[in-house]
Amino acid sequence: MSNFTAQFMRMKKFAVLFVLIAAGSCGRVSNDALQNLNGYWEIQEVVMPDGTEKDYKVNPTIDYFELKGKEGFRKKVMPQFDGKYLANDVSEKIAVSEKEGRMFINYTTQYAKWEEEIISLDEDELVVRNSHDMEYHYKRAEPFTVK
Repeated sequence: MSNFTAQFMRMKKFAVLFVLIAAGSCGRVSNDALQNLNGYWEIQEVVMPDGTEKDYKVNPTIDYFELKGKEGFRKKVMPQFDGKYLANDVSEKIAVSEKEGRMFINYTTQYAKWEEEIISLDEDELVVRNSHDMEYHYKRAEPFTVK
């Protein structure tokens, strides 16, 4: 076996190992991380199944999540110039479930039920994927004021 072939085989083994480690760590959101879901989230971008991205520069609404244990609600709120949020009485029931080591948010309204997989979640970023393979990337929303 030539030196080039031996190097290629080592690189190939390294690449396979890297892919296995990366695949094993993807989609793993711990129960402890779920507390980060609470609060206000502003959508930054949507990644379509074909890889194209749609950026959101200005958002007229922000998602507010409130989770106690593994149940709660999500509602759309509108940021106001005084740093507060305007909300109505419309909300979606949510329940977090785990399937095969992956976390899902299950939504329920009187009209529909659906789920989104939580791809990543920490105190500053939330990424979910819906059944149409669209990824929604959120950042923690910060109130703004006009003085």
